[in-house]
Parts: sequence; structure tokens; C-alpha cells
Amino acid sequence: MAQSSRGALRLRLLLSALKSGPHVPLARPAAAFGTSVTSTKVAVNGVHLHYQRTGEGEHAVLLLPGMLGLQGSGETDFGPQIKNLNKKLFTVVAWDPRGYGHSRPPDRDFPGDFFERDAKDAVDLMKTLKFKKISLLGWSDGGITALIAAAKYPSYIHKIVIWGANAYVTEEDEMIYQGIRDVSKWSEKTKKPLETLYGYDYFAKTCEKWVDGIKQFKHLPMVFCSRLFGHSQCPTLIVHGEKDPLVPRFHADFIHQHVRGSRLHLMPEGKHNLHLRFANEFNKLVEDFLQ
Repeated sequence: MAQSSRGALRLRLLLSALKSGPHVPLARPAAAFGTSVTSTKVAVNGVHLHYQRTGEGEHAVLLLPGMLGLQGSGETDFGPQIKNLNKKLFTVVAWDPRGYGHSRPPDRDFPGDFFERDAKDAVDLMKTLKFKKISLLGWSDGGITALIAAAKYPSYIHKIVIWGANAYVTEEDEMIYQGIRDVSKWSEKTKKPLETLYGYDYFAKTCEKWVDGIKQFKHLPMVFCSRLFGHSQCPTLIVHGEKDPLVPRFHADFIHQHVRGSRLHLMPEGKHNLHLRFANEFNKLVEDFLQ
């Protein structure tokens, strides 16, 4: 009963955190960002991946969004980063993984290797765009993808920054995921941008499939990126919001302990969307680390 109560509390906190997040408009028109932002698709690994690109710096940075984008897609997950990261130091690319955002078709699916598939797609996208080496900023599921990419493609990844990423799935985690499975129970403010982007049916179906996709890892301890931790060589910054209702502190601690040479930065008031709610602090932290 106590575990159930804790799970219910975390679910309420999660939905509160999602609906209280700032509204970040689509990254169009480009003039809104004070510099040009290109938006297009390119063929990668048999699908057409959508991405946005801005900046003119030599240091290429790819932004990796979370499940459904949580706010919609790469462009809406990272509005303050697309807008405000230093355009002279960095070339910033925000992508929609296959099945998310504007990278459709195909519909999103979740086979056992979907994180590895996203990592390969991400790396191959940036190679297709002719970047010789890149850094990664990964939020939530995107953080898992970033860690896998760093481990599997070490010569191509310069540095990574991750936040809100799980190292594995616990019983308590599964309880939370089951609680958000039915999107009809989400607040209207939370649902609206996702319904607008995807349509209700696709949004609802994909959320259900994501929950089932994550559940398959519960019986494989330390399954996500943790099985690759020892192979990661690139400098890694782990940012954790102490008030994140979806990803408890022990995930960040575990990753920090197992990724050699990594740094852990705690944001006392940060929740799951800390890069949106504390964008200026987050962006400065990222810029200082990447330089």
C-alpha cells in the first residue's frame, strides 16, 4: 500500500510538472530566433528524418528529444536551446527520431533495440550532414540514446550532456508509466500540443506503445545504457533536477558512478523539464562544458 501511495504521488507530480511547463512555440518563423533556422528532411537508413539547423560554429551539437518529445518533437522540446545557444560557437541541429514529430512515416514502434536504432539514426543523420565530429544533448529517452551513441561510436562523439535519463526500469518506474498510459487522463494543457502535432489517435496509440516498449526492459536489470557504460570514453555531464518526479536521483547517481570521468550537476529546483524552466542557467552550463 505504501508503494502504491508513493507511485500515485509521483504520478500527480509528473502530470503537474508537464502541464506547468512553459509553452515553447514551433521554431518557425526563423526570424523569431534572431538567426536563420533551416527545416527540412533527409533520407537516412531507409526513412526521411526531419531536422532543424541553426548557427555557424565549428562545434556541431545534436539535440535528442524524449518520448513523443513530451512537448511534441525536437523543435518544441528545445526552443530555448535552438534560440539562445551561442550561434558563433555551435551549429545546433534538433531532430525528430523516426516516428516522432515530422519524421513520419513510418509510425513509431518500440522493438527491443529501439534505443540502439535511434542512436544509429542520430549518428548517421549527422554524418549525412557532413559533420566530422559532434556533441550530443539528450533529454529523457534522448539521454539514453546519447549514452548508447557515445559508447558505440566513440570516435565520432566529442562530448555529451544528459538529463532526465533512466539507467534501468524499477517496479516503481513501471507504476508511473502505467499511470500516464491513458492520455485521456492528462490535462488539456498537456495534451493540446501533442494532439495538434500528431492527432489524438496517433498520440494515444504511441503513448501506449511506448509504455509497453519500456516495460520490456524491466526484467533485464541495468539494461539501457548501463550495459555499455564501460565503453563510453567521451566527457559526460549529467544534469539532474532534484524535484524530477519521473526519474529519481538514483538513476543519475548510477550513471555518474559507472561512466568514467563523468560530472554530476544537481539543480535543486529542477524538474524533468529543467532545460525549459531554467533555460538560461542550463544553457550557460552546457556552453561552459562543451567549450
